[in-house]
Amino acid sequence: MVQVYFHCSNTEDTLVDRRGTAVASLTEACDRANQIMRSMIQTHGNEDWRDWVIHVSDDDGEEIFDVPFTDMLGKPH
Repeated sequence: MVQVYFHCSNTEDTLVDRRGTAVASLTEACDRANQIMRSMIQTHGNEDWRDWVIHVSDDDGEEIFDVPFTDMLGKPH
């Protein structure tokens, strides 16, 4: 198991994951990133999530991969 962190950002804000999540594989980390993304998108409010990105990092702060919210939402028309 490896501890990974799911930081979310856009051009104006950054949400830092200080606790992280233990995952057994990259697939599990991708699945967790998608769960977080879905959860954030489904919150009520006026936020346009299309310019947000989830940055997945290891214990050393090195980014493993990132996932733009547009992967789930699509790009604006």
